[in-house]
Amino acid sequence: MQLKTHRTERVVSGDSLFKLIDDYLPKMNERSVFVITSKIISLCEGSVIPKEQVESKEELIQQSADAYLDLSEEPPSPHAIQITIKNSILIPSAGIDESNGEGIYILYPKDIQDSATKIWEHIRKRDQINELGVIITDSHTTPMRRGVIGIGLGWCGFNPLYSYIGKPDCFGNPLRVTMVNNLDALSVAAVFCMGEGNEQTPFCVIENVPRIEFQIAPPSVDEVKGLSIPLEEDLYAPLLKNKNWITKNSNSSAAIRIRLT
Repeated sequence: MQLKTHRTERVVSGDSLFKLIDDYLPKMNERSVFVITSKIISLCEGSVIPKEQVESKEELIQQSADAYLDLSEEPPSPHAIQITIKNSILIPSAGIDESNGEGIYILYPKDIQDSATKIWEHIRKRDQINELGVIITDSHTTPMRRGVIGIGLGWCGFNPLYSYIGKPDCFGNPLRVTMVNNLDALSVAAVFCMGEGNEQTPFCVIENVPRIEFQIAPPSVDEVKGLSIPLEEDLYAPLLKNKNWITKNSNSSAAIRIRLT
């Protein structure tokens, strides 16, 4: 597997995403994967808020999150970070970031899957290719480990999971439950290469990817939902279910307290 990053100009709010792609992304080959950081999409579509327009980052996080952890009865944290759920992902601060943005908070893209599909369609048409993968990434943390890695927020053009179920292990025994998350595995590799500082390499191209099944249509709603695991099946359910989470009632702007069930 080969990975190559591509440097761009410094991206600011309001830049054209497809112009950036056309200017800095060379022609793609068949069966390659284009990886782009979500921050670039957010900047280009204007999913940013000037800092002076919000009373506090904490309030903005709570407004943006699908749910956030109620820490009112917890001991004070040494980190000014809120634990949130956004787009079915457990992630700090609802993905809101300040780095590589001057005086602004950068939010998640408005519709990540729609952005992935439009990028996929644009590059396939531009380069006259059929089999292409697209991944939108973000930085992520692992509980009880220092440092950040990558995670895939959205994708298009390939199956995000590879199943070993029914395939033999080294002793010929059929595996029963093992699945590989190709989406996040590729995201980790790409984010590592793209960097976290002033590299200005928000694009990464991955070629010769093993065990990947390309698709010629965008993922369906059911396929997108299928990547998320139901809480009752999650290994970490005992931790997640026994905490108070605050979410917003769909019929009201008032926050309500819930327990994940």
